[in-house]
Amino acid sequence: MLTIAFPAAAFGTNCYVLAPDEGEECVIVDPGIGVVETLREVLAQHRLKPTAVLLTHGHVDHVYSVTPVCGGDTAAYIHSDDRYRLVDPLGSASAGLVGMLEQEFGSKATWTEPSNVIEVTDRESLTLAGLDLEVLHAPGHTEGSVMFGFDRLPEGVRAPEELDRTMISGDVLFAGSIGRTDLPGGDGAAMQRSLRDVVLPLADSTLVLPGHGPATTMRRERSTNPYLQGLTA
Repeated sequence: MLTIAFPAAAFGTNCYVLAPDEGEECVIVDPGIGVVETLREVLAQHRLKPTAVLLTHGHVDHVYSVTPVCGGDTAAYIHSDDRYRLVDPLGSASAGLVGMLEQEFGSKATWTEPSNVIEVTDRESLTLAGLDLEVLHAPGHTEGSVMFGFDRLPEGVRAPEELDRTMISGDVLFAGSIGRTDLPGGDGAAMQRSLRDVVLPLADSTLVLPGHGPATTMRRERSTNPYLQGLTA
């Protein structure tokens, strides 16, 4: 499976492009701040046509470019509990962040809600761009945080352990850490439940592609991530 990952211009948010192969339809995950030009280049280089944008949650650093990326008919998929965040994600952003965006891009930060939004729910199955994906609702970082799983691996993945599944974890699980819960809509108790009931049951053979930072595996996180220690599924 063709998998292209690159960081956004701010906060190191990982943007992913997934496709069965070059010249096919693709899915874009979490188009954050300042990714539009890079995405154009990636799509042109690999002759890809976006068929959907998947959002792991509604924070501005993960959704800022969703509307220009979606364009006309391309749908944005987000959990129903975070749907409200697409109305105005800049409204809850700090003045410092808005100022940073203005300094970075030379103009006042603006937002236009995507015209085609599809709400997803826990354990829903999606077939997009030839990929069969499962939605796992894992609240805590936000109310509607989700992870997207599929039974395929990125092309060229080499790991010391045997892997057979990929999970795009958003800001639920990072290599050695988890998403913060002190922002509006965050909930520490909900995060603990998500880690126990959603993350821990994932097989050790799962490759984890997080919203920030490097890829990891569930085997590695189960044994080394301090936030998973002491939890039992």
